[in-house]
Amino acid sequence: MQTDVRPESMKRITTPELAQAFIKEQIEAIQKQVGNGKVLLALSGGVDSSVVAALLIRAIGKNLVCVHVNHGLLRKGEPEQVIKVFRDEMDANLIYVDAVDRFLDKLAGVSDPEAKRKIIGKEFIEVFADEANKLSGIEYLAQGTIYPDILESKDGVKAHHNVGGMPEEFDFELVEPVKLLYKDEVRVVGKELGLPDNMVYRQPFPGPGLGVRCVGAITRDRLEALREADAILRDEFDKAGLAGKVWQYFTIIPDFKSTGIKDGKRTFDWPVVLRAVNSVDATSATIEEIPYSLLHKITDRILSEVKGVNRVLYDLSPKPVATIEWE
Repeated sequence: MQTDVRPESMKRITTPELAQAFIKEQIEAIQKQVGNGKVLLALSGGVDSSVVAALLIRAIGKNLVCVHVNHGLLRKGEPEQVIKVFRDEMDANLIYVDAVDRFLDKLAGVSDPEAKRKIIGKEFIEVFADEANKLSGIEYLAQGTIYPDILESKDGVKAHHNVGGMPEEFDFELVEPVKLLYKDEVRVVGKELGLPDNMVYRQPFPGPGLGVRCVGAITRDRLEALREADAILRDEFDKAGLAGKVWQYFTIIPDFKSTGIKDGKRTFDWPVVLRAVNSVDATSATIEEIPYSLLHKITDRILSEVKGVNRVLYDLSPKPVATIEWE
């Protein structure tokens, strides 16, 4: 029997009842597979890994070891939320790794997007492997693989294992409880598991995080400006009721400056680019028409609250010809 193929008879999980049935079934399957074994999980705070973590906590409790790596490229408040939800509220066995300096030092002066992605991916695996080496008795590796990942890997679009390239000495058996689910189903299950809405309905977020939105060579001051501008955009979209209506929205700060005026003096600072798109599967995207009054409010806040920026632009380019992300 092929375990990577979704049965035709499998109902789409659209209701709390179907989600509860799935949760019960998966808890039993995890307990049967793992027994008293220990499971390791890289917990990013994204919906897929968060749902897997919540399922495993219900199934095996402290025998799940979650590792949350803060590489300095997460959005404002995200590492704190992972700790609050999983360690404080769910009593998870959570290891928090502050690897900000390690990542940003490696990325210093690197402007090529592919080189940045490779450094971030390689460094993440090394940090995760370092933590795994400190632990004993780990036999299993849990991953937030979902069904589109499997389909894309079969089509040659991408490798579907989240922690691809783990060192060969880690001969872990995989635990992938949501691998036959589509993204919308994962969200329904996450809601039933009691995860907060801003985690369950978290926007698509690239693996390299803000690293691909801090265009060009990443500097700490520009990265911090990007994080603050992004937080303002998300806050204002929340207040305007757009959070669940717009598929993806974020900010970009490119690596160039322009002249401005502040407090009667000339400035030479960065622009912030706003991006808000609608899509079904990310293969194409249309531009969300944001009311001018909201754009003005976001602009005013960014220009008055974020250090080092003096312009706010709105990217009106659909996909194709543009891509959703800038890098």
